[in-house]
Amino acid sequence: MRAAALVAPRRIELVDVAVPTLGPHDVRVRPDVVGVCGTDFHIFSGESNFHLDARGRPIPLEVAPQILGHEIVGTVLDRGDAVRDLAPGDRVVIDQGRNCHSERRAVACEYCATGHSHQCEHYTEHGITGLPGGFAEQLVVPARNAVRIDTDLAMTAAAMTEPLACVLHCTDFGQRAHTRYRFGDAASPVRTAVIVGAGPAGLLFVQVLRHQLGYDGALLVSDPSPHKRALAAALGATAVAPADLEAAVLDASGGRRAEYLVEATGNGPVFDALPGLIRKQATVLLYGIGHGGASLELLNPLQWREATLVTSVGASGGFDDDLRPAVYRQALRLLEAGTVRVDALLTHTYRGLAEVPRAFGGDQHEPGYVKGLAVLA
Repeated sequence: MRAAALVAPRRIELVDVAVPTLGPHDVRVRPDVVGVCGTDFHIFSGESNFHLDARGRPIPLEVAPQILGHEIVGTVLDRGDAVRDLAPGDRVVIDQGRNCHSERRAVACEYCATGHSHQCEHYTEHGITGLPGGFAEQLVVPARNAVRIDTDLAMTAAAMTEPLACVLHCTDFGQRAHTRYRFGDAASPVRTAVIVGAGPAGLLFVQVLRHQLGYDGALLVSDPSPHKRALAAALGATAVAPADLEAAVLDASGGRRAEYLVEATGNGPVFDALPGLIRKQATVLLYGIGHGGASLELLNPLQWREATLVTSVGASGGFDDDLRPAVYRQALRLLEAGTVRVDALLTHTYRGLAEVPRAFGGDQHEPGYVKGLAVLA
């Protein structure tokens, strides 16, 4: 079968690969729509490589090319003999992470047993850690990694299930952390919230805070892009340029500063501005990944303020009775209900495997770019 494989940093080629074997508890899926994620860009550029050998060393792409793409929506083509709850023709969202429950281990590790599957002792990921991803004609995954779409939700919108699930997991982590200020807390409520970065994640955070947590207080979003700021404003936030953010926070909070902040850029120098934005003992969600070009000394002022730093990655959140990922179902239902809207975020489309290299060709630097999708079927 054909796939778009990353054969070296910044070089994606169409290649022939073996058709994956279907096990008794697996489903064979045709990837129909695959989101292009910031993690994909990090791997593409050579900045990151999460495909490691037994000693934890990155395996060069020239030795083991990678098929990227982990935000996957597709159609079931075939099912293993033991699969009864999915059938050919079903539209599904894929959880790219393989964990104790999806691998049917007799005893789940401590992380899977407590609903933190993204930290599974044996965790691997399609499209990230060396397992083949969605930029291919077919993909075989455990049936428990496939969540059926039961409505007429567009496949393009459904492709945002994984990013939204990651945001929901991060938000839940922040709510469950031991923090001074909390949403809905009568004694110490969050009165002012800030989201730094209005990319796909930042814009999803706006909607989760407003519609999932029911937060109706001051919500400021900062981004250098006028286009992204306009999207944030349309979703119910006060959008400001980075240079104006501290003054805007002081004004909106009556000088208190923010009790809650989401860092959604992955840009290291941003940390220089954070101390001027937050109140002492604020909650700071570290969602962005990367943070290059900055010294660890920038964390000192956050420590002095006793900020609660919440680090989160992936889309954990427990399992439903059928041992499928609960947070994926929650994200999918929010999209199906229209509680979270994503159409305006989907700005760039690439059709077919032949256009996958173009998805990494620099469009992400265009002023109007927010999110790219590869529509493969």
